[in-house]
Amino acid sequence: MEKEIGKITHMFEKIDVAILELQDILKVGDTIHILGPSTDFEQAVDSMQVEHKNIDVAKKGDIVGVKLTNKAKVGDKIFLK
Repeated sequence: MEKEIGKITHMFEKIDVAILELQDILKVGDTIHILGPSTDFEQAVDSMQVEHKNIDVAKKGDIVGVKLTNKAKVGDKIFLK
C-alpha cells in the first residue's frame, strides 16, 4: 500500500530536479511514486539535497531537491512505495 508523503512545489526542468515539500520521512534508497493529472511513474531516490548539501534522510516539513528520471509538474503528489 502506498502512503502519500508530499508534493512537488517547484520544478527545475532543465536539470530534472523537483523540489518536494514532505509530510513524512523520506530516505535515500526509498522508492517513490509520482502521480498527477499527466504524470505517473516510480523511481528510486538516489540522492536528496537541502540547500545544495546531500542528505540521507529528510523528515516531515523538510523541503528537499530530488533528481527525477521522468518529467513531472508542480502539484504532483509523492507517494512512498
